[in-house]
Amino acid sequence: MPQPEGAALEEIRARRGELRSRYLRAPADRPVSSARGVHHVAFICRDVEETIRFYQEFLGFPLVEIVENRDYRGSTHFFFDIGNNNLLGFFDFPGHEHPPATETVGGVQHLALSVDAPHYTAARKALDAAGVEYLGPDRGVEDSLYLHDPNGVPLELYRERLGIFEGEQILGTAVDD
Repeated sequence: MPQPEGAALEEIRARRGELRSRYLRAPADRPVSSARGVHHVAFICRDVEETIRFYQEFLGFPLVEIVENRDYRGSTHFFFDIGNNNLLGFFDFPGHEHPPATETVGGVQHLALSVDAPHYTAARKALDAAGVEYLGPDRGVEDSLYLHDPNGVPLELYRERLGIFEGEQILGTAVDD
């Protein structure tokens, strides 16, 4: 995908500065969020067992529930524990063909999941042993692994505490490892 350059790039950067000035409040001036957190994020999968094995065996996210989808007979709805009382959910839709995942407006650019150092290392070793491709520290981002799950869902395993971004605390209380 071509990236902006020259005057177009400077215009984008100026607009970002305007948005920061207009909308970004200092931590002490921000209202408390009206949400309690992410209950679950749900994606569509092609193969239930393949998805369970990937998330449970490679990434270490325990499967915590598997039921029939209440909105589509025969569809399986299942959840993984991704820590801090957050769930990662999937549905399959038997009989439907699904096009490959694409990066587009309204789509998912990636799902960044915070992992501690030991789990980051374990996931990397498991992915290496299985020959799963990923982008990692070799692209200049020391604390992130970027990969796609078997369904094409783009993931980032981010070796950073919750509430921290690029070493800066951006939320009131960071969650420790």
